[in-house]
Amino acid sequence: MKRILLLGGVTEALAIARTLGPEHIYSLAGIGRVPDDLNCQVRVGGYGGAEGLAQCIRDEGIDLLLDATHPYAAQISQNAASAARLSGIPCWALRRPAWQPQAGDDWRDVSDWAELIQALEPFRRPLFTLGREPLQHLNEIPPEQFWTLRALDVYPGNPRCEVIGARGPFLIDDERALFERRQIDVLVSKNSGSTATEPKLEVARERGVPVLVLKRPVLAAVDREFQSVTDVLKALSTSDFS
Repeated sequence: MKRILLLGGVTEALAIARTLGPEHIYSLAGIGRVPDDLNCQVRVGGYGGAEGLAQCIRDEGIDLLLDATHPYAAQISQNAASAARLSGIPCWALRRPAWQPQAGDDWRDVSDWAELIQALEPFRRPLFTLGREPLQHLNEIPPEQFWTLRALDVYPGNPRCEVIGARGPFLIDDERALFERRQIDVLVSKNSGSTATEPKLEVARERGVPVLVLKRPVLAAVDREFQSVTDVLKALSTSDFS
């Protein structure tokens, strides 16, 4: 029987996992909630790089590696592609499309943290939606700025930063209230392409708030790429993974 190892990381991965039977494995890094209502096996934790993942593939008799990790998890995606090659199995990837700017948007691309900090200089009340990365820089906040940082879980802030623990999907009225209450004058975001977090972009557009967008990394080449859960499930139902 063919076995799938599904690497999770985006919301769509759970939708795929819910279709998998007990012979398959859904793998999570351990960040966030671990589902307990799946028919497939669930594995939590890392592998120790590409070679460790390849060894797991061989030990478990995996026939297909399906990468549904976050668009910014470039190292994990590289490890997945390398592990599949080392193991002699195909690697597929679900890579949802990026958001595209619309009329009225003021998007400004930044490549890394240093470029982001420079672009932030004219602003006073940024809202960070980059995950945990800004937590490493709380002691670097300029005295004229106050940061609002939203992450999956609550972490300690400081007098210059409040950390909000919240999980999407986010409602547009709640996002409007957040921007108003915190007087947000710039939004800092990854281009995740997620519909669950897209309302913040709508509010930024309404309020004329600029958006500093961290550029997507270049991801490893794989055997097949898909842009939606529907496409993945169709391919799984019609392919022998060869």
